[in-house]
Amino acid sequence: MDRLRNMEVMVAVAEAGSFAAAARQLQISAVMVGKHIQQLEAYLGARVFQRSTRQNSLTEVGAAFYEDCKRVLEQVRWAESAVERSRAVPQGLLRVSAPFTLGSHVIAPLVADFLQRHQQVRVDLQLTDSVVDLAGEGFDAAVRIGRVVDEGLVARSLRPYRMVIAAAPAYLQRHGTPERAADLGRHQCLSHSVWQRRVEWTLRDGSEQFYWPENARLICNQGDGLRQAALSGLGLIMQPEVLLAADLASGALVPVMQHCLPVPRPVHLVYAPDRRQLPKLSRFVEYVVERLGAQEN
Repeated sequence: MDRLRNMEVMVAVAEAGSFAAAARQLQISAVMVGKHIQQLEAYLGARVFQRSTRQNSLTEVGAAFYEDCKRVLEQVRWAESAVERSRAVPQGLLRVSAPFTLGSHVIAPLVADFLQRHQQVRVDLQLTDSVVDLAGEGFDAAVRIGRVVDEGLVARSLRPYRMVIAAAPAYLQRHGTPERAADLGRHQCLSHSVWQRRVEWTLRDGSEQFYWPENARLICNQGDGLRQAALSGLGLIMQPEVLLAADLASGALVPVMQHCLPVPRPVHLVYAPDRRQLPKLSRFVEYVVERLGAQEN
């Protein structure tokens, strides 16, 4: 019985919420996940999960064992990395998390270039707008937008995350160019479905503040879907500069209301201080900061 593997599977099930989700994450079958859990429960002589058709929740014994497993697995990862820290050449798997839009348009191209330079490194780049637990989920580094709240992490500043308000020339010809935030009420606006008052970007117009209109003509949960609609001339879009950069450069979209844009948000590359000694991570951090370091306020 591979006890460490059983513990790894148990932690995956606890965090994913089901055998099927854990199986996808671990790239094994749900049947194999069940076998690992059965072996672990037989060894412990106690059930670690309360099973249902939709979700598996930890028992009292399982909850306590889960916390111990996370600590053990982290110690194992640290012990394994001791060999890697002694190597001068970066190599091995580097796991990185980044927000979806910034990750796909900026971080992914940098990762590809980094891999071209370091042939013995492999990268698992996970794009998600959720804040991952670096130690608990086995990530070496993460790119995060906004204030860093975990003081236990090293945070390297990157270029701020800026928004742009824009529209296709054809739309502006039909509806005119908005000059002030109050003009938005007379325009067709395209909005992201996850925007809520607690996380929305606040527009500025002199001393006044505005929110992007709630009665949007189109609501979509992906920025690129909104971008395509804006390119077709449907309405005004407010999206990250990194998403619209090529369209703005080509003239396919025209920036408007630049004096009303929300305050840019800070971006950081974060990692645990004890991981910095790994050559694969130290080179990656140096490369990203060199290319995306905070050069402007």
